[in-house]
Amino acid sequence: MALGGGNWLTQNKKLPGYYHNVISLKRASAELSDRGIAAVPLNLSWGKEGEVFAVERSDFQKNSMKIFGYDYTAPQMWALREIFKHAVKVLCYRLKATPGSDETDATDVLQTATNTYATAKYPGVRGNDINIVIEKDIDDDEKFIVKTYVSYTCYDTQTVATAAELVSNDWVDFKADAVLSATAGMPLEGGTDGVPRGADYQSFLTAIESYGYHTLCCPASDSVIVDLFVSFAKSQREDYGAPFSLVVWKPEKADHEGTIGVWNKSSHPTIEGVPEQALVYWVAGAEAGCAINKTLTNMSYDGELTVDVDYSQTELEAAIEEGKFMFHNVDGDVCVLEDINTLVSLTDTKGEIFQSNQTMRVADQISNDIAVLFNTQYLGKVQNDKPGRGALWNDVVCYHRELERLRAIEDFDPEIITCDVGDTEKSVVLTTNGLNVINAMSQLYMTTAMQ
Repeated sequence: MALGGGNWLTQNKKLPGYYHNVISLKRASAELSDRGIAAVPLNLSWGKEGEVFAVERSDFQKNSMKIFGYDYTAPQMWALREIFKHAVKVLCYRLKATPGSDETDATDVLQTATNTYATAKYPGVRGNDINIVIEKDIDDDEKFIVKTYVSYTCYDTQTVATAAELVSNDWVDFKADAVLSATAGMPLEGGTDGVPRGADYQSFLTAIESYGYHTLCCPASDSVIVDLFVSFAKSQREDYGAPFSLVVWKPEKADHEGTIGVWNKSSHPTIEGVPEQALVYWVAGAEAGCAINKTLTNMSYDGELTVDVDYSQTELEAAIEEGKFMFHNVDGDVCVLEDINTLVSLTDTKGEIFQSNQTMRVADQISNDIAVLFNTQYLGKVQNDKPGRGALWNDVVCYHRELERLRAIEDFDPEIITCDVGDTEKSVVLTTNGLNVINAMSQLYMTTAMQ
C-alpha cells in the first residue's frame, strides 16, 4: 500500500495515507477493484531468480515455454496450473536456493548448465535439455550454421563465420572465444535447481512486501518457514493494513482471520514427487479469484491432484471448530467443506463473522478500495473542510451502495457512515458503524409438519 497504512489506536501517525481498523460489533472514483491476484515463491528450473515478476493467466497458457522454460502441459508446470485455475494474475518469484552456512553439496544450490559453445540463460536443470548443433554451411565453406535445440525442438538458427558473431537468444549466451566445428549435438551440462532455504523464503517476503495482491501462498511444509509466513502476514495486516489472506499448510500457531490453513494431503496421479501440501496452490488461486459476493463453501475442486478426503463426520466437525480449511467427499466429488480461516479465539472486536473468508474478502475489498480512493483523489488535493469531507463521505456512501447492489452487504443505511475532522487540521476520521456483511447459505434447518 502506498504511503502510510495499517491499524490505528490514537491519531499519531507520521506518514500521510489511509489507516483502517476493522472490528465487529458485540452481537479515483468509488468503484470496486478487480480480484484475482495471488503471490507465490516457486522452486523453478528456469527463469530469472530473486525477483518478483507478474504473469497473467493468458500469458502462462500461451507463453509458458518462454517464461518458465516448459510447455503449459509439461509435468513441471503442475503447481502453476493449479494456482492459475482461478487466479487471474500471479506474482511469481523464483527462489534462489542460496548455499547454507554448512558445507553444501553442489546439487543443493542453483547451477547453470554450460558446454564448449554456450551457457544457459538461467540456472537450473532445464539448461541440461539444451543442445547446440553445428553444421557446415554447404553454400559457404567458411561459415557454420549454429542451431539451439531444447528437447529436440530447434528454437534458434544462426549462420556465422566465427563464434564472436553469434547473438544470444532466449535460451543461451554464446561464448565469443569458442572455436566452431561441426557437431551433431553437444548438450549443456551441470544445471541444478538447488534446495531453497529459510533465507530464500525470507528474501521473497522482503521482495513481495511492496506489491498488492489478494492471497499469499506459502508452498513450504517446514514448520519454521510456515511460522515465518504466518508472522509476516499478521504483521502486514495489523501494522501496515495490507489486505490479503495467507494460504499455508497446517499452521499450528496462526489463530488469525488473515490466515487460511489447508490440511488435506494430496498427490498427483501421474507425476512423481508432488508434495503432500500441494493443495495450497489451488486454494490460493481460488481464494484470490473468488468474488466478494461469493464463497468457496461447497465449491468443487477442479484441479489435477488426488485429494485425501478420508475423514469421518466427527473429524470434519472438529476440523471446523479448529479453524481448518478442509475438503470432503460429496457423492464422489471433492468439495470445500467450509470457507473459513484459522481464527478460533473470538473477542468483542473479532466475533464469529471474522471466521468467514467471505466476510474477510468484503472487509479487505473495502480497505483496499477506500485506500485507493483517498490516496488518489483526496490526499493532498482536497481541503479538510465541511465540503471536502462531504465529498469524501458521498464517495464512500456510493461505494457501499455498489457493495449492496452486488449483494455483498445488505440493509445499508448511509447514516452509519460518519466523516469528521480528526485531532489535527490535516486528519479525517471516517467511521462505519454496523455494516451488515452477507454470507452465502451454509446450513438448512427444516421442519416438516405432517397431519
